[in-house]
Amino acid sequence: METLTLIAKTIAIISACWAIISGVGAWKREFIGKRRIELAEEVLAGFFEVKDAIAVIRSPFASASEGSSRVKGEVESKEESELLDRGYIVFERYESRKEVFTKFQTMKYRFMASFGAESEDVFTETNKVLNSIFASSRQLATHYWQRQGRVPMNDEEFQRHLEQMRIHEGIFWDSFAEDDTIRTKLEVIQSNLEKVTKPCFEEPMTTYTWFTKKLGANES
Repeated sequence: METLTLIAKTIAIISACWAIISGVGAWKREFIGKRRIELAEEVLAGFFEVKDAIAVIRSPFASASEGSSRVKGEVESKEESELLDRGYIVFERYESRKEVFTKFQTMKYRFMASFGAESEDVFTETNKVLNSIFASSRQLATHYWQRQGRVPMNDEEFQRHLEQMRIHEGIFWDSFAEDDTIRTKLEVIQSNLEKVTKPCFEEPMTTYTWFTKKLGANES
């Protein structure tokens, strides 16, 4: 009888130890899962802020004073200055919203650590989109707009000039169309970001969570 009692006590102790160890392990996994969800929400919110900021930067509606903070060259004509100022608008708008982009980029390494190295693409592709706007701005302001109606071109040269200029203007300005170049690229990035983060929002309830919730319900 004493032997059976001892065995029963031993089993009870082992079971209790297992429950504690399992509970700590489950709690740790849930804590990490919660941190992943919080980080995913933070990055998603940051990306939406970046999208909004880019929409403002590319807005075709501008005041007469925008772009005027650009440092003027000594030999610029009035017409050259106006075109260069127009291209500089995106840089002015970016500077006033720079914090949004900086904040988003600072989350890159934490996000990669939680969701894998391949998740870096979300940040690099977003940065490429922004840089493409700046690049098109420079091309338009220093080359295409400056040549328009001022440099003699034959029909073939003029047609090529117009085609290239329209490509850059499609990047520089928001057309508000569904097939807008930059909007389309941002939608692809958003879709990839949502695919990366989706699993952490769909994790099933763990045994530990179920047990503690059921225990709490019984106690009440």
